[in-house]
Formats: sequence, structure tokens, C-alpha cells
Amino acid sequence: MGDSIDLTGDGGVLKTIVRRAKPDAIVPSESLPLLDVHYEGILAETGEVFDTTHEDNTIFTFELGLGSVIKAWDIALKTMKFAKITCKPEYAYGSAGSPPDVPPGATLVFEVELVACRPRKGSSLSSVSEEKARLEELKKQREVAAAVKEEEKKKREEAKAAAAARIQAKLEAKKGQGKGKGQSQIR
Repeated sequence: MGDSIDLTGDGGVLKTIVRRAKPDAIVPSESLPLLDVHYEGILAETGEVFDTTHEDNTIFTFELGLGSVIKAWDIALKTMKFAKITCKPEYAYGSAGSPPDVPPGATLVFEVELVACRPRKGSSLSSVSEEKARLEELKKQREVAAAVKEEEKKKREEAKAAAAARIQAKLEAKKGQGKGKGQSQIR
């Protein structure tokens, strides 16, 4: 990970793998061309984020290969799961840019995570049922991860409460030691 791969041979679209896909990961194909992605778009020159799905946790959906996204995405997304894509202007918005956010001739960097691949409408039921099963499995994995997070949070809260109780007990013990100081015990 970390090495850039030149997907176009002219340096126009460079891909750097952020996280490797599992060997059995479903990838875009002719039968699964509808893609759901999370992304963050950054102007390479300034580092400024010009577009993101992370702020409102939305998913961007498009069909691969139809030209509905910039050329770099059609090239890179069929080869990846989670990567950083650096796009020269000719593979992004070109000399026109995309005002007001993307200036003319801008090189762009996208960090893109492929969330799901789906068949287009009217595909065979077997591919649709396989995709539904895969999505159910993803949902279960997310639920398990959420339960683990919740358990970890509960343990942290219990540890904080125990630490607070120990501190309180020490304070109470010190208060108790201070009583009666300076009094002689004559009998």
C-alpha cells in the first residue's frame, strides 16, 4: 500500500490503495455496474475539500462506464475498493473546471471507498438475490461492529465510574484522618 499505480499510462490517473479489498470482495463488472461510493474531493494545489459525502454521510450512486462521472472515476473505480485517486485536469473537469468550487485546469485528489456494486434494473434474479445476501451480510457485520463499540464504551464508562469511586473513597478516608488532630487524649 502507498505505491501509486498509473492507470492510464500517461500519469493522468494515479491510484494509491488506502485499504486492500478482501480476496472475495465483490467488484464492479458488466453485471454489477451500479456503484455506491463514499468520497472526498480535494484540490491538489491547495488541499481544500471541494466536495464530500462524509459531512452528511450520504452515498453517491452512479453507473460505471456511462460518462456520468469524471473520466478518472470510470477508469479507477473498476479497479479498486478503497483508494486515493489523483486526476490530472484532462481526466477531471479539464480547462473549464467546475465553478465555483473547482478552478479551471485543476488537478484533483479523491479518496473513494466503493461501498457496494449492484446490478442494473431488470437483471437476473439470481444476481439480485446474491447482492441482497451480500448486503445483509454487510449489515450484520456493521451491527456486530456497533455492538462491539457499544460494549467498549460501556467498559470505559464502568472504568471511569470505578476510578471516581476510588478517588471519592480516598477523599473520604483523608477527611476521616483529619478529625481529632491536635486534641490530647487525657484520661
